[in-house]
Amino acid sequence: MVTTDRDALVPVTMPGPVPLTVVGGRPPLPEYLKQVWQRRSFIYALARFRIEAENQQNRLGMAWVVLKPLLNAGLYGTIFGILLSSGRPPHFVEFLVIGVFLFEFFATSFTSGAKSITGNTALVQSLAFPRMALPVAVVLQRLLQFVPMLAIMVGAVAVFGHPVSASWLLLVPLTALFFLFNTGLALIAARLTVHVRDLNNLLPFITRITFYTTGIFFSIEQRFADDPLVLRVASFVPLHEFLTLARGILLDDPAFEAPPEFWLYASIWSVAVLVAGVLFFWSAEERYGRTD
Repeated sequence: MVTTDRDALVPVTMPGPVPLTVVGGRPPLPEYLKQVWQRRSFIYALARFRIEAENQQNRLGMAWVVLKPLLNAGLYGTIFGILLSSGRPPHFVEFLVIGVFLFEFFATSFTSGAKSITGNTALVQSLAFPRMALPVAVVLQRLLQFVPMLAIMVGAVAVFGHPVSASWLLLVPLTALFFLFNTGLALIAARLTVHVRDLNNLLPFITRITFYTTGIFFSIEQRFADDPLVLRVASFVPLHEFLTLARGILLDDPAFEAPPEFWLYASIWSVAVLVAGVLFFWSAEERYGRTD
């Protein structure tokens, strides 16, 4: 008797359960950070594309990256240099240029980072990727724009008679710490503006208050020399620490020598704000792009 294939008993293996993943779900933090790192090329390309897009809208292009803070420094120098002529710090021009340039990096990272999710709703709702890539790309964009500003700032300080020294290389780790701090702050602001859209209207006021209270165009140490409590509080304000360290590095004057502990404080602030920003942003990953 001949049996056919139809009559033969063929063992059938039933497929096991296929794991399902929630679209837009929140993976564990290590896996999430791994996904962000795997998209580092996308983050860099997005940052470069935004720079090119901004440059194409202006006739002078990339020149505005340097011209804007220079014009601000000139404006503030003219106004406050006259109003505060009796109390302005020594080397006022260099002092002001350093303050304005570093504050520009901080302010643009903060305000643009805060809008990185709400301003890209279509992208967030249409593609699956870790949303953290958007605020990180924004701060990276501002860092790439800060590099030529940093070169102009260093050149301006040298032109005004401050000798170039090896200590100026400390600007590299200082910029790295500043980048970490700004990234953490942008992550926090990005989530907050998703939950409370009205915060976008408060961003200009927050940056303006920060500008006028952190010693951009005046010396906190000189202005509050007789008030040790204010000086003590100011020593724990991260932006004031970054400004003081930058001025201490570039300005050849004992009056601007930064306390060594400011390096420790700035490092702690940078790491703490970055870690807090990552955790705070990641914990709401499932909510980004929702319409309810």
